[in-house]
Amino acid sequence: MKRRRGSSLTRNQMTCMLLAAIVLVLVGCGSKPNEVQPSSASAPAAADTAAPKADEVREIKHAMGAAKIKGTPQRVVILTNEGTEALLALGVKPVGAIQSWEGEPWHDHIKDEMQGVKDLGYESQPNVEAILELNPDLIIGNKVRHEKIYDQLAKIAPTVFSEDLSGQWKVNFNLYAETLNKQAEGEKVMAEFDQRVADAKAKLGSKTATKVSVVKFSMKGVQIYQKDTFSGVLLDQLGMARPASQDKDNFAEFLSEEGMNEMDGDILFYWISESKGQTEVSDNAKKWMDSPVFKSLNVAKTNQVFQVNETIWNTAGGIKAANLLLDDIMKRFE
Repeated sequence: MKRRRGSSLTRNQMTCMLLAAIVLVLVGCGSKPNEVQPSSASAPAAADTAAPKADEVREIKHAMGAAKIKGTPQRVVILTNEGTEALLALGVKPVGAIQSWEGEPWHDHIKDEMQGVKDLGYESQPNVEAILELNPDLIIGNKVRHEKIYDQLAKIAPTVFSEDLSGQWKVNFNLYAETLNKQAEGEKVMAEFDQRVADAKAKLGSKTATKVSVVKFSMKGVQIYQKDTFSGVLLDQLGMARPASQDKDNFAEFLSEEGMNEMDGDILFYWISESKGQTEVSDNAKKWMDSPVFKSLNVAKTNQVFQVNETIWNTAGGIKAANLLLDDIMKRFE
């Protein structure tokens, strides 16, 4: 009996030990399946692994060579109109930006997002001293506009230049997204825009055969705008036809009054580039359109001549203006 009672006590002890082990296992199973619970010794190692990512140095190749960018820049200076729109679309508010070509100092379609941003002068002549005072950790400019001051800017902060302007806004946008460490956001923005264009193209259908003429009146003269322009790139993506004079992978050509027939097409969009209070360019545009040669053009006979907003069709030149330009084109064709 004593032996049997002794055996019973041993079994009880074993049972208690087994229950305790099960409890320990269940506590450990509070994690997800296949999840390894880090020990107190391994936790700091995870933090050490994450830390270098914030300080990661990326080399960005650009028009002037290469720049080393540390982490994700926070204080960004942008020196082109199209670049300003790119930053805003990527969720980055610059600390300083060049003044919009039209606006006081920003284009109407971005002014609400630009509250508090330092005005750095015009794209053609940014204020280097004002840039220095902002203590930026990144400067973005363009070789065409700012090549002469690149060395000055590069001494202030890492500086990245896009190669060209004209119709290259998509190429530049991708460079800016990479520079800002916002590639994923950039791909999403561009994919959404391209889908809008694809949907618009499908909606236009046979209307894409309409030959679209684009003309600019300015103090320098009268120009037909070709395919390597802001509006030209979008018209091409939409599959819109262009007159032979404009169906070229160039920027623009000046016309004389004798060569006015080069403006003709099925529809003509034009803008007048003129300072406020001035009328010289407007007067010249009226003179051209009142001439017998212009009135003999197909667009004049069919009353398909429309003045458009220069900011949206030309000077803003970025992703936000591209969406507005798409809206304007669709409204006019619908």
